Amino acid sequence: MVYVITCGDEGVQINEGTRLGVIGSGLQLEGFHEVVKILKKLFGKDLRIVSNQENDWLKAKLDLVSWEQVNASAQQQVEALADREKLLYSGYLPFSDPKQLEHEVRGHMVRPAGIHIANKIGFTLAGGEQTYNLGKFVVSAEWVADAPIELVKSIINQQVEFYQKLVPDTKLIYTFETEGELGEEKAAKNKAVLEKLGYKE
Repeated sequence: MVYVITCGDEGVQINEGTRLGVIGSGLQLEGFHEVVKILKKLFGKDLRIVSNQENDWLKAKLDLVSWEQVNASAQQQVEALADREKLLYSGYLPFSDPKQLEHEVRGHMVRPAGIHIANKIGFTLAGGEQTYNLGKFVVSAEWVADAPIELVKSIINQQVEFYQKLVPDTKLIYTFETEGELGEEKAAKNKAVLEKLGYKE
């Protein structure tokens, strides 16, 4: 199974590989290094990572003005992040037909350019995104039962708050995806941590 760390943007679609959604592909996300360590223990050391067009998190973090700047920066920045974290950089997801990337990953951006249409946040609990849904921001939570609660709170809250700001007129609801190779018991442990932090279906 090929696992891919990608932005949780609802427009990111991975056609080959299984998506682990982390906002901005983890770029400038405080605590990301610790999350990567846990994900490697869970899914193996050859995790992939990809960048994507219209990365809102990157635009905000680097204080960029245009999408052209963002799109140019995303590839360079995420590739450098891959080197630091010893992840396999697979490439860049554009608004186009599905694109074959390196390291057995294929995907593209499918939401309308310039518009966010998600109405929910989907937490994956046992093995990444199993079913693609254009109405859902994706947040990987496979790791939360293995991490200190303060780290979990920080990482999850940063993502949820940012996604909510992207769709200010929509109150995002939370869903849980419990399928995956880690199994039901692991999913239940991860779900319990999220519920303790107030994230409930």
